[in-house]
Amino acid sequence: MGTLALPTGGTVYVDANAVIYSVERVPPYWQVLRPLWAAAAVGTATVDSSELLAVEVLTGPIKTNNHGLYSTYERTLSSGELRLHPITLPILRRAAEIRGLHGLKTPDAIHAATALAHGCAMFLTNDAGFRRVGGLPVVLLSDILASP
Repeated sequence: MGTLALPTGGTVYVDANAVIYSVERVPPYWQVLRPLWAAAAVGTATVDSSELLAVEVLTGPIKTNNHGLYSTYERTLSSGELRLHPITLPILRRAAEIRGLHGLKTPDAIHAATALAHGCAMFLTNDAGFRRVGGLPVVLLSDILASP
């Protein structure tokens, strides 16, 4: 299993699966993501996402009536370790372009547009579909796991 090499400058953008793997400590991805959150906790890394993340991560605990997990996600969303960007009209316009040109689903297109608008240095995900978006610095968790 490889290790996550964090960028020396710029932000790391995470989509919902990276946050879910982290909060729910899903092996083997949690082990790969731990250095990111440790660096964020001490201020040596900045982790960004879209406010859309709230819908994506809170839905599961609501469906299963898991109040403890819901509370854990709420703490994560409001922590200083994760900076959430608003969904603005320019983001939605860029997301429409990405969706139209690259066939991403609407939530994924919003994440890609947000990351591009805020100049992330790394886009951390486990969804290879993001690689279709030019200029998005995609790093797949599965690739890290597969590396020596």
